[in-house]
Amino acid sequence: MANSLRYEVLKLYKNMLYLGQEYPKGRDYFRTRLKAAFLKNKSVTDPEEIKQLIARGEFVIKELEALYFLRKYRALKQRYYEDDRR
Repeated sequence: MANSLRYEVLKLYKNMLYLGQEYPKGRDYFRTRLKAAFLKNKSVTDPEEIKQLIARGEFVIKELEALYFLRKYRALKQRYYEDDRR
């Protein structure tokens, strides 16, 4: 069971690292923060707590995806629609 949790954590880290490539503050900023967050929880051994941390990481992934989607939507809106404030 611990081995499967290890693979889930590695998969989560890789997914978040991939998503961090487009982070607004930069790839290096995101990578250092991500690494610090994972190293902070390195000593956790309780499987239930690890599952909770994985769930929190998956929530962060959803938030990042929403951030990127919103950024793309705003860019498209600026290109194709006039600004109503003019």
